[in-house]
Amino acid sequence: MEIFEKLFRGFPDLWGGGVAHSVMLLSLVITLGLALGKIKVKGISFGQAWILFIGLIFGYYYFNLDAHLLHFLKEFGLIIFVYSIGLEMGPGFFSSFKKAGKQLNALVAIIIGLSIVTALCIFYFTGTPIESIAGILSGAVTNTPGLGAAQQAFSDLRHIDAPAIATGYAVTYPMGVIGVILSFLILRLVLRIDREEEETEAQRGRGHLEEMTVNTFSVNVDNEMIDGQTVGHIHELLMRDFIISRICRAGSDKQQQVVNGRTTLHRGDTVLVVARPGDQDAICALLGTIVEMDWTKFGNSLISRQLLITRSSVQDKTIAQLNIGSSQEVNITSVNRSGVDLVATPTLKLQMGDTVNVVGTELGVSHVEKKVGASMRRMSDPNLIPIFLGLVLGCIVANIPFVLPGIPENLRLGLTGGPLVVAILIGYFGPKYNLVNYNTLSSNLMLREWGLYIFLACLGLGTGRVFVDTIASESGLQWIGYGLAITMIPVIIGGLIGRLVFHINFFTLMGVLAGANTNSPALAYANEMTQSDSPSVGYSTVYPFAMFLRVVTIQIMIFALG
Repeated sequence: MEIFEKLFRGFPDLWGGGVAHSVMLLSLVITLGLALGKIKVKGISFGQAWILFIGLIFGYYYFNLDAHLLHFLKEFGLIIFVYSIGLEMGPGFFSSFKKAGKQLNALVAIIIGLSIVTALCIFYFTGTPIESIAGILSGAVTNTPGLGAAQQAFSDLRHIDAPAIATGYAVTYPMGVIGVILSFLILRLVLRIDREEEETEAQRGRGHLEEMTVNTFSVNVDNEMIDGQTVGHIHELLMRDFIISRICRAGSDKQQQVVNGRTTLHRGDTVLVVARPGDQDAICALLGTIVEMDWTKFGNSLISRQLLITRSSVQDKTIAQLNIGSSQEVNITSVNRSGVDLVATPTLKLQMGDTVNVVGTELGVSHVEKKVGASMRRMSDPNLIPIFLGLVLGCIVANIPFVLPGIPENLRLGLTGGPLVVAILIGYFGPKYNLVNYNTLSSNLMLREWGLYIFLACLGLGTGRVFVDTIASESGLQWIGYGLAITMIPVIIGGLIGRLVFHINFFTLMGVLAGANTNSPALAYANEMTQSDSPSVGYSTVYPFAMFLRVVTIQIMIFALG
């Protein structure tokens, strides 16, 4: 029994209680938190937040780590977490502002601005300390990087830690999850949403996601003007981006092996078209009528496969430059980049990490697979130089002083903002300068979650006593009310603006609202309401910008009022 007591309480003769004590306690908190995070009530779970809650319980009963070690592990976990998020955000960060993404991100900026205004109103009218407001705000919008940014900013400004920030986060996090879902229900009633109508529009990809999705549909060619015309000539007539991936000739039970610009179409042919939803009607008006076609009945003469681009030599080359269609019996029909589907036009430049949908013969697809580098060995080799180099640069950028008007002290991005900014820039510009930063989805997720779990566990261990004292007091109940206000007021107002002003499909709007709060449980709830992927596409479109704004604005708030 003595050995277990020392493992939990620490070895008195060893620094920090000993390595075994520290590793075991940290691992136990994370293990219990992850296990409880798998519990769902009506499809909703608090997920990784359970690690924080378990840490709070352990901290309250004095099962803790050495204070200096705890501080280092917390900051190190936060840096790893934020940096890995930045790398993931980087490739799609700037492209998310193009075309339809502009309006969606503008709505996110409005929602985040409303949440800041709501938090400041509470600060001025109730006299709640700014460090508590920062924690309440972070929990209300379920934004863990914002929590870390607030702690780092307050530490840089006052040169002390503020347990109230973590306490406010822990108190209001559950309200952040529940409040967004309640807001969805209120918006659905107030706006009188016709679920079937919204589902139809979402399935067709209409609205703000037209530039971010592609539709696949079969068309029977019945226009006499098209008879004998080449696919290339039809492209010139329509001036639209589309791909014809398969052709079934009239009166034949076989499909065309390869479709390219020189392929001719004839009346009675049935073609499989890949195009944006907004171009579908124009294509059908010229070619013919949409029909139902089971392309699997032709067997395996042509196969479809998704390939991941992992070869650096393909970076920034257009599909035409790869010369795939003419050299192999294969076509690239669509490209998925950072959750956004693109039509595979000849002028589209490919990037590392793109997923290309390829249609062709087994041999042709194998040749393309070798050309783009989608081999399991290449995919499993991690690119670690950008990670460690980025951490070096992130620490440097974190400590560069700058001045904001009205604030007397020199400010810094800190160990949250510095690595985040560097990671976004490396993620976006790295491949352009032969700095290959691609890693597999599983390795990126492992790095990100590893850092987050350590941060949350240490955060809970360090603030357990303060949390229990706060939640048992009258101020704890007030904080819960403040959290609900910060969660629901911006989401409801933003939802009304998104629907009545921007005319966003409701399922897309739910994804955008969840993304504005970086709220993955709310996204899961939205996905359960529809068969389309509109909520996920809306979420992924605004998530990078929302995450960046959340981290930056909360630091400015601390610097200005702390």
